[in-house]
Amino acid sequence: MAPGGNGGITIRPYEAPDRPFVRRICFETGYMGDPEWQWRDRESYADLFTSYYTDDEPESALVVERGGEVAGYLLGCIDSQAARSEAAVFGRLMWSRWVVVRPSTAPFVWRSFADVIRDRLDGHPGPAPVRDHRWPAHLHIDLLSSVRGQGVGGTLLRTWQERLRRLGVPGCHVQTLAENRRAIGAFQSVGFRLMGSAAPAPGLRTPTGDRHHVQVLVWETEPRPAERSAAQPRG
Repeated sequence: MAPGGNGGITIRPYEAPDRPFVRRICFETGYMGDPEWQWRDRESYADLFTSYYTDDEPESALVVERGGEVAGYLLGCIDSQAARSEAAVFGRLMWSRWVVVRPSTAPFVWRSFADVIRDRLDGHPGPAPVRDHRWPAHLHIDLLSSVRGQGVGGTLLRTWQERLRRLGVPGCHVQTLAENRRAIGAFQSVGFRLMGSAAPAPGLRTPTGDRHHVQVLVWETEPRPAERSAAQPRG
């Protein structure tokens, strides 16, 4: 499949040889394109955000190709409660790659622990997993700059939404940084809506030291009753 009018760009199902390219793109686009100063260990970062999808649910993944090279992806999960959580992967990385003491990751890890404690004492719980039967699926999407602004992200999302419809999945959720207005706008353009308020993200900081926040967006496979009524023509 190819986005209309974008010569040389194709979207296709993920294949096993794509794995190293997906991992590289994950790191290079992380934290709004500036991961190095927060988490400098490429392997553990890619494990945290891609390993479940490429290794356990590859049938729900799509990749973007430009000129024969992978330039983006959508990694999906049909049933979030059945998936290996990022917390579980992080727990494994604590021992497999010693992220709690590795100089490239330890500052972030310990800052995260401190943030969690401080936020709870202040009555501001951090981001929580979405465990709701209305939105069991979730996704991660990342694109290199070479394929942004050409409708590729929207095509990826609509392709994923169509897969959920075919499978009878009632809905999907996604978490992104509240400060990433471009990403939020892209999700809203294909029908996602904000759910709740943004929550402070443990460990994450802007280059000036301000906190980042996580925003949840949700999408229902079928429109809500109010939306359905509004879409019906009036006699």
